[in-house]
Amino acid sequence: MAMRQPTTVYLYELAWILPSIAIPVGMLVALAVTAFGVGIHLPGNEGRVNPTKVVETAPFDKPGVVAVSPGRYEARLVAQIWSFTPNEIRVPAGSTVTFVATSRDVVHGLFIHGANVNVMLIPGQVARVTARFDRPGEYPFICHEYCGIAHHAMWGKVIVESGR
Repeated sequence: MAMRQPTTVYLYELAWILPSIAIPVGMLVALAVTAFGVGIHLPGNEGRVNPTKVVETAPFDKPGVVAVSPGRYEARLVAQIWSFTPNEIRVPAGSTVTFVATSRDVVHGLFIHGANVNVMLIPGQVARVTARFDRPGEYPFICHEYCGIAHHAMWGKVIVESGR
């Protein structure tokens, strides 16, 4: 018995089979690259505090801005229903600020308009994110995770001052 040449039907089937295999494989490769290659992972135990004792645990026992080196600052924030402590952060223009934040009670968010800061604050989990503030002005920040009836009132601002 002689082999038949592929017909048009076989070619159409092949046109559907190849993408249906390639797309999931591509998605798995993208997942592996972001999970392992980029270093995205869950924080370990060193990135956790007891949420019932946040205000007694360093560095959250002294929230605010601390200069760590020339032009570099650390802003220590605590989120709780329905406020940030502190809700006003002042730094000079040209500063690089690392936000170290956590929540005391429920899931909150920290989104700073005009900066590359958008992080979820989970109770007791320490979040760290760094942004640079070159232009003087006010950069409002809000809670972007619904946290209860007064969620809309949970906000603050980063004030970038020209020359300090």
